[in-house]
Amino acid sequence: MKPYVAVFIGGTLGSLFRYAVNMSVGGAFFPWPTFIENASGSLLLGLLTGFFSSRAKHKLIQLMLGTGFCGGYTTMSAFSKETALILHSSSPHIGVLYLAASFVSGLCLAFIGIVFGTRIGRNKERYES
Repeated sequence: MKPYVAVFIGGTLGSLFRYAVNMSVGGAFFPWPTFIENASGSLLLGLLTGFFSSRAKHKLIQLMLGTGFCGGYTTMSAFSKETALILHSSSPHIGVLYLAASFVSGLCLAFIGIVFGTRIGRNKERYES
């Protein structure tokens, strides 16, 4: 039961953070809130993945932050809906830009996060030993 509670708590917090970003960031012609959420969520999940890659003993924290928080904070469904609407609008070039920028930034930031998260995890191990 503990894993479900950990994911629930993390998902609740992630969804609240996503809502806060949506309320504080405007998105007139470009869906900035979803772009920011997915890009920053990719970086965060990369950091967590790298950091916890050698720390299996913290499974509940991994579930709460990775599956729960990042899952609640990032949003594939809003990204897909917004991309489809923009591509179907009078500005399909903006939709292509959004699609490309989201894909490239998400992949690059996840990779950067994994690299730095792994380094942070290794440095923390050295100090704990």
